[in-house]
Amino acid sequence: MFRGNHPTRVDEKGRLKIPAEYKRVIDEKYAQKFYITSLDGSIAQIYPFEEWERIEQKLAALSTYNPTKKKFLTFTNYYGQVVEMDGQGRLLVPQILRESAQIRGEVAVLGQLTYLEVRNMEALQKEIDGQAFTDDDTSTLDKLGI
Repeated sequence: MFRGNHPTRVDEKGRLKIPAEYKRVIDEKYAQKFYITSLDGSIAQIYPFEEWERIEQKLAALSTYNPTKKKFLTFTNYYGQVVEMDGQGRLLVPQILRESAQIRGEVAVLGQLTYLEVRNMEALQKEIDGQAFTDDDTSTLDKLGI
């Protein structure tokens, strides 16, 4: 499982150095192939390819005419690319996604259990400062048994 925030840098060529804490999980559980994508162009999502294939299998079972499936695929394909980790533990973030999400320099890499999120550090800090964890959020988690 991926958890925590491990800030790192994206170099001038757009390569993200996977933080050591996540690299250990990858080396133990996954291959070196990933699907990097986004649902909105503001956050990069890095899926170990095995995890992405699980999502694709679920999507394949849905009707071709399902509008949410089509929308999901349109966005994730527009921003997405299959990427292999290089020998130094780096992934090349697709240029279109780097530009739209302003992923450069110092970035936050957040564990989301089965995938990683890469966020512009400044944008993430603004989001965190602008919203609190509410009683409604706590109630929702309680209803989910968490």
